[in-house]
Amino acid sequence: MIRGKVKKRIMIIFICCSCIFTLILGKLGYEQIFHHTDIMAKALNLWERDFTVAGLRGSILDKNGNILAHDIPSTSIMVVPAQIKDAKATAEKLAEVLEADKDKIYETITKHVSTQKIQPEGRLISDDKAIKLESMDLPGVYLVQDSLRNYPNNNYLAQVLGFTGIDNQGLAGLELQYDDILSAKSGALNIPFDAKGHNVELYNESYEAPGHGMDVKLTIDSNIQDIVERELNNMMKRYHPDNALAIAMDPKTGAVLAMVSKPDFDPNHYEDYSSDIYNRNLPIWKSYEPGSTFKSVTFSSALDLNLFDMFKDTYMDKGYEMVGGARIKSWRAGGHGLQTFLQVLENSSNPGFVEIGRRLGLDNLYSYVTKFGFGSKTGIDLPGESTGIMFKKEAMGEVEQATVAFGQGLSVTPIQLVTAFSAIVNGGTLYEPYITKAIEDPLTHDTILEYQPTVKRQVISKETSDKMRYALESVVANGGGKPAYIEGYRIGGKTGTAQKAQNGVYMANEYILSMICAAPMDDPQIVLYIAADAPHNDILYGGTVVGPIIKNCLQDILPYLEVKKTDEQLPKKKVWGDVNRIKVADFIGKDKKEAAQEGLLFEFIGEGDVIIDQLPQAGAVLDEGGKVWITLGKDLIGETVPTASN
Repeated sequence: MIRGKVKKRIMIIFICCSCIFTLILGKLGYEQIFHHTDIMAKALNLWERDFTVAGLRGSILDKNGNILAHDIPSTSIMVVPAQIKDAKATAEKLAEVLEADKDKIYETITKHVSTQKIQPEGRLISDDKAIKLESMDLPGVYLVQDSLRNYPNNNYLAQVLGFTGIDNQGLAGLELQYDDILSAKSGALNIPFDAKGHNVELYNESYEAPGHGMDVKLTIDSNIQDIVERELNNMMKRYHPDNALAIAMDPKTGAVLAMVSKPDFDPNHYEDYSSDIYNRNLPIWKSYEPGSTFKSVTFSSALDLNLFDMFKDTYMDKGYEMVGGARIKSWRAGGHGLQTFLQVLENSSNPGFVEIGRRLGLDNLYSYVTKFGFGSKTGIDLPGESTGIMFKKEAMGEVEQATVAFGQGLSVTPIQLVTAFSAIVNGGTLYEPYITKAIEDPLTHDTILEYQPTVKRQVISKETSDKMRYALESVVANGGGKPAYIEGYRIGGKTGTAQKAQNGVYMANEYILSMICAAPMDDPQIVLYIAADAPHNDILYGGTVVGPIIKNCLQDILPYLEVKKTDEQLPKKKVWGDVNRIKVADFIGKDKKEAAQEGLLFEFIGEGDVIIDQLPQAGAVLDEGGKVWITLGKDLIGETVPTASN
């Protein structure tokens, strides 16, 4: 009886175990037959070690397709600690090639991980080091493809371009602004290893191709950028200012043609510089009192409201104006006397602009200043833009109204000033400034996205803009902008000399000298602004220091833009010390005795009595005392005579 019960229980247990075993076998068989692919994929995922293959980050190009930033294929080191047979010897060899600390290398390659990068010493190594390591054939040490960000022009356009970190991620400038667009998806080389780190030869390696980031094409014109960079470098060497900046803009679109910050840095080695340099793109970050350059805004606002006839209406500058008990002085002792309002602008008379501010009234002044964009960001597609500082309307009294009228008591950024000035000369339209022209496919170079000019609003009328172009040209011909005058080109602008303030107190003999101009004034193609912060010299006027630099820039930029010279420009007002400019007459075909022109010297080449060539040619303009070379010959038909121009 008992024995039968035991047998029965044993049979039940046996049957249950058999069922369980059958179910297990069935499950295994089912998985092997129907889920074989998924299981193998999961297994390989556990066995494989991923060796990252860096993608190529998109390039940054100027408007003509010249490379400003791009990726160069490079090599980095990755180790599989389990495969390293002699960690101490391997560390010593790696340290020798990489010129690194062997103890640090040893600590890295003995970590209990499947794979490990050696960084920063083993990242982006030179070709020579890669060749040495490859020849050593160290077990567990692998060379993998990486990419190195390269800025071929070094310091050129540095604060605008920015830079990338060790993993090629954008950290500043356009590299940060367009990081998502420039970034490339990384690929991978997947190699199967067993638990001990040995290769599993039963399965093949797999490769995931890396991607390629999109290219970003800028509105920057390298030909103009070259010229402005050159002149600011010369200014830094000559005047040693604390810093300097420049912006060139197409006033008809808001496109930035050049942007410079000094001192600058080399993005290839940004870690060697202070963050105060590489994190501050001065044309959009720096804010300060604009000084007299701001008078163009006030003057155009008053003209737009027809508050005076700038040719007929007058103002008596006695040397000062009393405002709310404060004496606001003219820069010229005793004042400028009786002036037309055009002369008030030409002479940059502060008391005259106090009067213009009074005529505008607080409501109109504040309205125009804000319509021109001051007190808010311009919206340029660069990181780090400041808003500047503008009084709240309710906080402005009589004194604040007066000082804002001539460019004190408010703080503006250079990009705000250039954008506003562009509106003054382009017909009155305020554009949103931009520096990105297009996003392009890196392989086909097809345009994926093209940026278009963005109109923000109409600030002044076209008629007012026409008057302002004449007035600003008159400033360069007759006023403080004379150092920027170029024979044959219609240039208009306004200089600025702003005393620096610190903690609300103006600093003695510390000035920001600047000038903003446009050319040609009959059809403006470019607006150029240059400022120098505390130049180390005894000259305290923007026109005297910055005017010649503006002139040097435009002498090269305007011919590049194919702006033709004209005889219709306003004549330059002569002052003591100015050198007379003389247009060379046509002497070809005349007798030798007729080769004479007051103020010029002549030198004769060849023999004969007939002038057959001259250098420079007729119409060229020389300083008084300049020399003309005259080639003489015989007036014989068919005779070939060498000429001076050959």
